[in-house]
Amino acid sequence: MGRVLVQVMPKPEILDPQGKAVAAALPRLGLAGFVDVRQGKRFELVVEGPVTPEVLAQARKAAEQLLANPVIEDVVSVVDADAEVPAGASA
Repeated sequence: MGRVLVQVMPKPEILDPQGKAVAAALPRLGLAGFVDVRQGKRFELVVEGPVTPEVLAQARKAAEQLLANPVIEDVVSVVDADAEVPAGASA
């Protein structure tokens, strides 16, 4: 089985009250250096078989037509989960 990760974020011009609340809480936790937080959504789509370019195209179509609200959100990525390199790991 393959997994496709879809990330959806609010458009830059859209207010993000949840992101603002997280940004305000970070200093209270002693975590400094973060100047802004935007909160989005992450979807994991599981498919039978490998993630092919055709599967990614179908997932992007699903993201654009169903997973994101195009009025206020952008689909920022549609990737094969197994091909994704974790943060801090070298490629």
